[in-house]
Formats: sequence, structure tokens, C-alpha cells
Amino acid sequence: MEYRRIPHSNLEVSKICLGTMTWGEQNTQAEAFAQLDYAIGSGINFIDTAEMYPVPPKPETQGETERILGQYIKARGNRDDLVIATKIAAPGGKSDYIRKNMALDWNNIHQAVDTSLERLQIDTIDLYQVHWPDRNTNFFGELFYDEQEVEQQTPILETLEALAEVIRQGKVRYIGVSNETPWGLMKYLQLAEKHGLPRIVTVQNPYNLLNRSFEVGMSEISHREELPLLAYSPLAFGALSGKYCNNQWPEGARLTLFKRFARYTGSQMALDATAAYVDLAREFNLSPAQMALAFVNSRKFVGSNIIGATDLYQLKENIDSLKVSLSPELLSRLNALSDQFRLPCP
Repeated sequence: MEYRRIPHSNLEVSKICLGTMTWGEQNTQAEAFAQLDYAIGSGINFIDTAEMYPVPPKPETQGETERILGQYIKARGNRDDLVIATKIAAPGGKSDYIRKNMALDWNNIHQAVDTSLERLQIDTIDLYQVHWPDRNTNFFGELFYDEQEVEQQTPILETLEALAEVIRQGKVRYIGVSNETPWGLMKYLQLAEKHGLPRIVTVQNPYNLLNRSFEVGMSEISHREELPLLAYSPLAFGALSGKYCNNQWPEGARLTLFKRFARYTGSQMALDATAAYVDLAREFNLSPAQMALAFVNSRKFVGSNIIGATDLYQLKENIDSLKVSLSPELLSRLNALSDQFRLPCP
């Protein structure tokens, strides 16, 4: 396993991060424990979760993923060996069942941190992330930005001040953002410098062969501001494994169970691009999933690649992507396909 230091922090994280969003929905606690044992045994020390998980989010299961992770840490007694990241939900996305008045203000941030700490059964969260922006902007694949004259939002400065307080109290070590825009990243950095507040150290956004939009405006910020990407959905909800090709819907697979997640399967261009990438992997005698993950692993702006799995076979295959090296010829062919299928799933 390779490890990378997150700039502007003392966090050393594994190149592969274990995502957890299926625990409590598609996976039982026992299955989650087995995943954790295997991942940690393979050298993974970075675990990412969120107060909203599992997915799809709903009131009946909200917080279950953090609870399962907390039970594991208590049972194994290995807290000091792990880097634990979680996220606070923001307004929108029908998440108001989490707290009565959803906002990224002082009260909500303190309440969310305390509740996550209780479920995780730990004293300090290593990386605390804003799950999505508290303002009118585009995320989760939205297009057509809609300007609004009056917005109900928490100013980023107020959010940063609240996060500074939980860091001062020792409840959080470092902070990051997720599903952010170039404007949002720069505003967080600008306000932190101007007001002497904690600096965000990571950005967690989607990145995969079907969605390379991070490269358009974000990768330069990542490079010049030393703000690494924690890449989520590196397999495009599993589509890049090829298991949904030719209108196949495997029993128990996420997109079989939850058709609402159509970001990577909802257009003909997405289906055509996926088929092309799968065919290319097989031409080079590679697993389609491992080729897709190896591509993400190879990007210099990626601090860690967040993988997920519903069984140990998938988990082993995903972790073993670290053993796959992409030749210059294959990288050239991948870039040619990206030109042919320009951002099919933004």
C-alpha cells in the first residue's frame, strides 16, 4: 500500500480509501466488519463516511453507517491506526429530517459534530467535510446554473468560524469540502487566509472516466493550492466495471436496486462510452474495474481514491488496482476515448 501526506496537515492516508455508504442498507454490520478487516489487513488506513449514510438516504437508516463504524472501532480497539473522515449534511437534498433547521451555521455544525462523535465512539474526527454547499450552485451532476437575487444560505465565513471552534475544542483535526465548485474552493481558501481561520485541506468530488469534469477548473486549484482530491465514484456507481453493459441488471447490484441513480446510465452517450472503456480494458487483458481505478490512482492531483464494495470479491479486485500500471499506449487510448465522449456524465 502507498501512503500520501495530505498537504497542510499531518495526515498520512492510504492511496485507497474505504468508502462506507452501503453499510446499513446493502450491507449488514457483519459484512461491514469483514470489509474493514480485509481493507485494513491490506494496508488501508483511511475510512470515509457521512452522517447522512447509508445511501439512498432516508430517515429510517440515517446515521447507521457511522454507528456500524463506531461499533467496529470499539470492538477492534484500533482507533489510533485509522484516519476517520465524515461529513455534515447541508440544506437541500431532502435532508431536513436529520436536523430541524438544516444549515451550515454554528448550532448545526456543533450538533452534527457531537452526534457523529457519539455514533463513531471516538473523541476526535480526523477530517470533517461539508458534504455539499449551502448556497445556490451546481453539484451532483446538475447543469444550467440558475442565478437567484435572494438566497437563503449560511455565509462561508460563518461556516468556517464554526468549524474553527470545533477544531479549537479538539473535536476535529482538519476540515475539507465535498461536491464543491472552483468558486467555492477559492472562497474557502481566501476567507481562511484573510481571517486567520483553518484552511480546508481536501476536496471530495466525483472523478472517473465518465466524469473528468474535475480537470476543467478544479485540477489547477488542486495543484497550485496544494488541495488534493479525494475522488469518489471512481467506478461511476459500478458502471465502469461493465456489469450493466448490454442492459444487464445483476441481482442485488446498486443500480438494479435503486434506479433513481441514473447519473452514469441515463443517456445513450453514457452507455456508449462505458461500453468503449470496457472493450478497451479487455483488449489490453485488464479487468474493466481495475483499469478504471488505476486511471484514477495515476492522477497526481488525487490524494486518495475512495472505493466501495458490497462483497469481499469486489473489494479485493478494487484494492488490487494498485498493482495495475497503465502503459503510455493505454493512457493515450483512454484520452482519445475521453475526447470522443466528451464529459458524458458531468
